[in-house]
Amino acid sequence: MMQTSNKPPGSRAPSSRRRGAEGYGRDAEARCASALEADGFVILARRRRTQAGEIDLVARRGDLTVIVEVKARARAAEAAETVSPRQRARLLAAAEALMAEEPAWFGSELRFDVLVVGRDGTLRRIADAFRAGD
Repeated sequence: MMQTSNKPPGSRAPSSRRRGAEGYGRDAEARCASALEADGFVILARRRRTQAGEIDLVARRGDLTVIVEVKARARAAEAAETVSPRQRARLLAAAEALMAEEPAWFGSELRFDVLVVGRDGTLRRIADAFRAGD
């Protein structure tokens, strides 16, 4: 008996390795959100999609809005090195799009942070990791 699928031709189910990495990434984002909340931030959005790309976390404390890129790797040092110039440009463009979509979320200060999570459980925040024009 032949089995049929409703999936488009050429599409495949994600591999168990990819599902594992995605789950690890989601866990890392949840840990980072909890750490930000413990520091007095309010999480405005998780995995927010814009026309320019996705923002992992958007957090606010007072007049400071933080666009957060979460990096999870086997070692925290590896994760810190993975924010490329191209990725920074994408985050800047996504932040601009988000400011147009949600102007009330933005106060007088905007910062881009990278939160790094190692598989050993280490969590490190690189506050003000980059700025527009870097």
